[in-house]
Amino acid sequence: MAEVINLNRFRKAKARTESTRQAEENRVRFGRDKRQKRATELEKAQQAKDLDDKKHE
Repeated sequence: MAEVINLNRFRKAKARTESTRQAEENRVRFGRDKRQKRATELEKAQQAKDLDDKKHE
């Protein structure tokens, strides 16, 4: 015979795992401190400046 499951419990467990996955994704995406963000900004600015310097008009 098939095992009886509680659908509410299953739904809530699924929602918890999805929430945990989303939180982990957000930690990776947004979890940088101020120094890391500033370093990235400076790197992007330097790359943009290098690209502008290489343009022919």
